[in-house]
Amino acid sequence: MSIAALQVARTGLDAQSERMRVIANNLANVNTTGFQRDRAEFATLAYQMMTAPGARSSAENQYAVGLNVGTGVRMTGTGRVTTAGTIQNSSNPLDLAIEGDGYFRIARPDGTVGYTRAGNFHLSNEGKLVTGDGLPLQPEIQIPDGAQSVTIGSDGTVSVTLQGQSEAQQVGQIEISRFINPAGLQAVGNNLYIETASSGSAQTGAAGAEGRGAIRQGALEGSNVNVVQELVDMIETQRAYEVNSKMISATDEMLRNANQQL
Repeated sequence: MSIAALQVARTGLDAQSERMRVIANNLANVNTTGFQRDRAEFATLAYQMMTAPGARSSAENQYAVGLNVGTGVRMTGTGRVTTAGTIQNSSNPLDLAIEGDGYFRIARPDGTVGYTRAGNFHLSNEGKLVTGDGLPLQPEIQIPDGAQSVTIGSDGTVSVTLQGQSEAQQVGQIEISRFINPAGLQAVGNNLYIETASSGSAQTGAAGAEGRGAIRQGALEGSNVNVVQELVDMIETQRAYEVNSKMISATDEMLRNANQQL
């Protein structure tokens, strides 16, 4: 049984180590635009049933509770917290924030579509709206050369005013995608998520319609990481790791005493 206790404590060390890694990633991305924090989720491992509850202890009696011994814990996944971060104004007209549910659509190099909450866009050398990595927004938005101003409405309508003209002209519309289960999106790095069977299919359309959030120009959404909460979780994880380490030391001492006595 003592050897089994070592195994149980080892699973606890592994689980808390993985949780600390999740917390570290959250804190590392505290200033990442549109970042959504992860939460470590755990589940018990299989139980060893020595005596089933209700089994006969004698011809006339039965066990009330039985004997069921756990074998440890494992981390089952990382649930993403999809609450919105704080929106802050900026002086850049190409900075966009989504007020509500939804993601911007980004064309990935392999031809697939990625989704992001990070709206810090730039102009490419061809005048297209792109991410910091040069990935184009979908559908593509082309800003004409010599545009004096760029105006993006809450519904995603993009208008520009050209030199020598008094009236603005529409050059495209930014679409927003939402998902039934946004936590089911798979993070692939570079602030991008991809669709999975768990997230459901993207419901794409104009911003501000059918449950999709509205677009706010000249603003960026910060990460939803709460530093104080992450520090509290970090201390809790550290304490749990230490307790599991002490469990291994105590079990080892018990085995040593047993070997000396027998």
